[in-house]
Amino acid sequence: MAGTDSTQTTLDENSITGGPVIILVKPQLGENIGMVTRAMLNNGLTELRLVKPRDGWPNPAAEASAAGAIEVLENAKVFETTQEAVADLHKVYATTARTRDMTKPVAVPHHAAKEMRTFDQSSQKVGVLFGPEKAGLHNDDVVLADTVISVPLNPKFSSLNLAQAVLLISYEWYQLGVNVPDQELILGSSPLAIKGELVNFYERLEAALDESGFLWPPEKRPNMVRNLRNIFQRAHLTDQEVNTLHGVVKTLRLGPRVQSKSKK
Repeated sequence: MAGTDSTQTTLDENSITGGPVIILVKPQLGENIGMVTRAMLNNGLTELRLVKPRDGWPNPAAEASAAGAIEVLENAKVFETTQEAVADLHKVYATTARTRDMTKPVAVPHHAAKEMRTFDQSSQKVGVLFGPEKAGLHNDDVVLADTVISVPLNPKFSSLNLAQAVLLISYEWYQLGVNVPDQELILGSSPLAIKGELVNFYERLEAALDESGFLWPPEKRPNMVRNLRNIFQRAHLTDQEVNTLHGVVKTLRLGPRVQSKSKK
């Protein structure tokens, strides 16, 4: 998770790009801006806008923490005000953990991402506002938004750093556009063992356990056998793994080897 695949750090014809515009209002640290671009590109977002970054722009510290998302940094646009940064957008979302004295729709990230997808499909340009690290968005920024995004977190500790907040929103966006199974079994060079081979192994193992007295008393044997088989069934054993287990059973049935005495 923490590593970087250096083969995937540049944009090309196979890159997933687009999505909502990420707007950082008065970001303070260049390092945080760099980490934001990394979070964006992880999820196919490429358009970054900066409103009056505290330490100016470009910022060498941002490049160092971008972990290869250089194109996002190089194409970032700088604005003097939030109003200018959102001027060409049809819909704007504002991220905030604080309640505001204004009436606006409030959405959790997943719901907001679904709305953004709908707007995007109808060629409406969408942006998401993120406030400065220390204090978050000012009310004058929030009032420009159509909807507030609120993340349901631990009420006693709901603070996110800037890159975490961007990653959370952009991740929800990206997941709605990809078809990834909830669970995926990744196979190596050895295929899964067929059921006949598994049963053959089970029977050899159970015979060995009968000899050793493990499957006792007789009235408990059927349930013990089912438990053992279920353990191995959950493992999705491959042909190679079953062969290895056959070797384990064979060795255990032969008993301990006689170790030759070392020559003095």
